[in-house]
Amino acid sequence: MAVLSIQSHVVYGYAGNTAAVFPMQRLGREVWAINTVEFSNHTGYGAWRGKVLGAELAADLVTGLAERGVLGRCEAVLSGYLGDASVGRTIVGAVRRVRGESPKALYCCDPVMGDTGKGFYVKPDIPGIFKDELIPLADIVTPNQFELEALTGIKTETLAGARRAIAALHERGPRIVLVTSFRDNDSAAESSAMTANVPSPAGSVPPSAGGAYISMLASARAGDKSVLYRINTPELPLGAGVAGTGDLTASIFLSRYLETGDVKKTLELCTASVYGILEASFLKRTAREGPLDLLIVQAQEELSSPSHVFEAVKLNP
Repeated sequence: MAVLSIQSHVVYGYAGNTAAVFPMQRLGREVWAINTVEFSNHTGYGAWRGKVLGAELAADLVTGLAERGVLGRCEAVLSGYLGDASVGRTIVGAVRRVRGESPKALYCCDPVMGDTGKGFYVKPDIPGIFKDELIPLADIVTPNQFELEALTGIKTETLAGARRAIAALHERGPRIVLVTSFRDNDSAAESSAMTANVPSPAGSVPPSAGGAYISMLASARAGDKSVLYRINTPELPLGAGVAGTGDLTASIFLSRYLETGDVKKTLELCTASVYGILEASFLKRTAREGPLDLLIVQAQEELSSPSHVFEAVKLNP
């Protein structure tokens, strides 16, 4: 069985398929990668070379897979950065073709549009494609907090607001919503209390009581009922952030969910791996200026055997 991954690609560094393909392979999945853009490096460097590859090429590659008769082996489709709205429509076609041959195949949509502090970094017509065409097809959707608000128009400074926004996404079709980054106005004490006891290997960045924490939220819906989990990790001092973290998170979450079928367990495994890779990348950076690159290959043991353990807490309705 395989995952069809349709998203951007960079030659240097980690973003899009460069951040997503190897983690899924390391976790035992066959991956068929279709690149929507080909850039020399991720855009966090401020300058790059390359181009958007376009919808025609992506559609042609999907047709080639169909002609090989292999789409029946596809257990999931993963999409991320589009580059162009027409690529979104190609993904719609790809998901439908895959489901025609593999009816139980999942579609995981990472609605890459922007981030807190940066705003939107996609073309103006991209959000509409996600809202109207891709998310209604998706089984799993993985927005960050900025994207959650952009998709729903609901503010999420509080957990109650986040619940409303997540419920609005469920109403559009996805049965699993993963919010890959979440900060609210809850007290540091409450946040700390929901964080598991985390072992701190030599040289690691230990969690500090009452310190800054960042969360992920995962909601699973069955019928008209949903279950919401929250998981907290210490917030590493990453400055302007790290490109590719969302791509990494979506790929690990999808792979682990295909393995376990359990949202709580998947959230815990995904969080541990992402935090471990971020921590390793932060500790090994050699330059304190400019963007921090993920060290996915160097820290690959964090994918299969994470150094840390975090517990997801089920939140009351």
